[in-house]
Amino acid sequence: MVAETTDKTFEQDTATGVTLTDFWATWCGPCRMQSPVVEQLAEEMGDQVTFNKMDVDANPNTPQSFGIMSIPTLLVKKDGEVVDSIVGYHSKDQLKKILAQYTEA
Repeated sequence: MVAETTDKTFEQDTATGVTLTDFWATWCGPCRMQSPVVEQLAEEMGDQVTFNKMDVDANPNTPQSFGIMSIPTLLVKKDGEVVDSIVGYHSKDQLKKILAQYTEA
């Protein structure tokens, strides 16, 4: 499952473990392509990674604080620290490979 996160809950939602946050907007075509890929990954890797999404129009502060200028941007955090930032559309295999770097002990 991909949970909604907001400016108020983002730090708490991404404080522990490996998290992937999809920064998106309703008007963004590539975001609409990326979203089902993130949903599929959440089903497959939900026991290893916490998946969130944030509407950048409704929550401008968090994207601004991370310098996010383009969407979709996928922000990967491990134990509260940003470890990767992925800009633009990426396939499920590409994202799986990136996340594996942080989930495999």
